[in-house]
Amino acid sequence: MLSYFQAIVLGLLQGVTELFPVSSLGHSVILPQLLGWTDVVAAQSATESYFLALLVGLHVATALALVAFYRETWARIIRGVVTSIGTRRIETPDQRLGWLLIVATIPAGLAGLFLEHSLRVVFAKPLAAAGFLVLNGLILLCGEWVRRRSQGPVAPRFRQATAHGRRLDDLGFRLAGTVGVAQAFALLPGISRSGITMVAGLVRGLDHEDSARFSFLLATPIILAAGVYKLPDLLGHNGDGVRPQILVGSIAAGIAAYLSVRFLTRYFTARTLTPFAAYCLVVGLVCLVRFA
Repeated sequence: MLSYFQAIVLGLLQGVTELFPVSSLGHSVILPQLLGWTDVVAAQSATESYFLALLVGLHVATALALVAFYRETWARIIRGVVTSIGTRRIETPDQRLGWLLIVATIPAGLAGLFLEHSLRVVFAKPLAAAGFLVLNGLILLCGEWVRRRSQGPVAPRFRQATAHGRRLDDLGFRLAGTVGVAQAFALLPGISRSGITMVAGLVRGLDHEDSARFSFLLATPIILAAGVYKLPDLLGHNGDGVRPQILVGSIAAGIAAYLSVRFLTRYFTARTLTPFAAYCLVVGLVCLVRFA
């Protein structure tokens, strides 16, 4: 059965790794195995278990933390979308961003609805998660390589002026759909939702700051919808006996997520994905050796 300590650790892990481009699902599969939490490991790949109820709480808490951090942005986006429906026109940046998020949410939402459960049962294994974590590191490195290559050789004094590239204001709907499709691959444990959507944005011309912002905004409805959709798991028999632990873990996840997004929005104004790529490669390779 889930202990309070395990719930807090898994909550902190979810809150941090969901937003850092290192895969929350991959870490939630690997860490319990390393710590010898055999009950948690077994629950992760079970068709029905308390782990499903735990995921509901952690996902809802993470999404609420994102809503709280971007509350002013979401208020503008919602007003913009409602107004654009009434006028049948997209006239402001907030209206455009709102519809871009809707378009980008559809592919990942459909994939999660039809594939999440089966993929979790099949791939929620430490060895598989370690392999996908290595792949995640390579994806992050490739994204940075493509981004640098697209900029070409730039003199140092002009580097800052050209580093921003395309902005969210002129992001196309087809491109938003591409970013949404990329997000669907985060259903695989070890592939980061924020990481792969940021890479998709970088490859298509966004800078790191806008890629991160779009990634975090895009993650909010997906994570929240996943939690709400699975609410019966928390309220039903899967949640029996563990709801207090889930509440404590969810509080930890919400706090960790809020602090993480606050840090990362500042980090990506001037930094890259490279340190996270190195982390994924090292941890993934070590875990491949450990679990092989």
